[in-house]
Amino acid sequence: MIPKILVVDDDTAFCVMLKTFLQKKGFEAFNAFTAREAEEALRSQTFDVVLTDIRLPDSDGLDVLRTAKESSMETQVILMTGYTDIKTAVNAMKQGAFDYVGKPINPDEILHTIGMALQKRPGGKPTETKKTSANQKTLPFVKGISGDAMRLQEHIDLVAPTNMSVLIIGDSGTGKEHIAHSIHSQSKRAAHPYIAVDCGAIPKELASSEFFGHLKGSFTGAINDKTGHFEAANGGTLFLDEVGNLSYEVQVQLLRALQERKIKPVGSNNEITVDIRVVAATNEDLADAVKRGDFREDLYHRLNEFCIKVPRLAERKQDIMVFANHFLAQANEDLEKNIEGFDDEVTSLFKNYGWPGNLREMKNIIKRSVLLERSGTIHIDVLPHEMLEASKTEGSLSGYSKNNEEEAIRHALEKANYNKSKAAILLDIDRKTLYNKLKLYNIEL
Repeated sequence: MIPKILVVDDDTAFCVMLKTFLQKKGFEAFNAFTAREAEEALRSQTFDVVLTDIRLPDSDGLDVLRTAKESSMETQVILMTGYTDIKTAVNAMKQGAFDYVGKPINPDEILHTIGMALQKRPGGKPTETKKTSANQKTLPFVKGISGDAMRLQEHIDLVAPTNMSVLIIGDSGTGKEHIAHSIHSQSKRAAHPYIAVDCGAIPKELASSEFFGHLKGSFTGAINDKTGHFEAANGGTLFLDEVGNLSYEVQVQLLRALQERKIKPVGSNNEITVDIRVVAATNEDLADAVKRGDFREDLYHRLNEFCIKVPRLAERKQDIMVFANHFLAQANEDLEKNIEGFDDEVTSLFKNYGWPGNLREMKNIIKRSVLLERSGTIHIDVLPHEMLEASKTEGSLSGYSKNNEEEAIRHALEKANYNKSKAAILLDIDRKTLYNKLKLYNIEL
């Protein structure tokens, strides 16, 4: 029988999106947007798995958990939560929840957790959803046509067939995970799992359990065995996103696991040998973090066997409309519309805009524009007000004299909330030039 899954979340767009995603993966999925709707659904039919947000407008995920267990003890409940609600999630596991997953939801993680939950049901059998192969194409990769794009693709093609660890460096939103997935899909491990981990979302007190798993009863709240990310990725690729956010204590544990290729789940005396390839990504300068003592030098070299630097979208002028048309096609499919393209004014704005949020910002802006546009072409009046204002106020230092250059830099820093990377984008200069200017004018942040 096809497993039935109930998705409960008051974020309507996310809830529907997750339902659609699960349906595409072969599940029978249903939505509920409040605890009351969930309770009505649970009393009218039986579900194999319930995915519920902890925070709901009329109640919380614990009430949904209780109702699910009252309706059928065989129903497995998975909590979706931000890590600010970890204590609540642990409490829910004491009351019978199967597990929790952190938001933002990672497709591979949620499929793996659902697969494990289904195995826990009486008569449950391993399901294909516990592993996500590259053939599922969950992350389409757009190559681009610029010189930067060609060099990027050349590096991917060179390193993908090897087992070298790869460190991907680039600003937020530049598509680092898409590059990591492309490396996996072109590797000899393509038929094996690709597990992506948001390192910034893992608190240090739960890191051992998240990375290496735990046995039932190993600590308060551990009411089921948990497979860690290393074991889940065995044979495949482990992607460590924003690896620079790991605490120093977790870096030590991670280094040991990468050196020995052996892990020990919390509460276990037995080591498990794992065969994984590691791809890591960061928007920080890890070399500087090493100098500051915030990141272990030995771990840095372990991860940095091959480095790929991803340019900002604004630096890839030739690729801007390639990406824009790709995201337009995606938005048309998602929203069931048929917008044909962009008018000349929008195209010009896109090519000259700073894109501080890079590809992620572009994708969101285009999807919003497709939703609002009533004609067959995207016009400038459906673009966000903030984007239009930024296009009027953004300037280059080349337009300023030495007398007012300092003022322009201070204005850009203030506008970027003192984020130096974003300020450099607003000023149309690279970060190194900005750092030199900050020293020149004795501007302290």
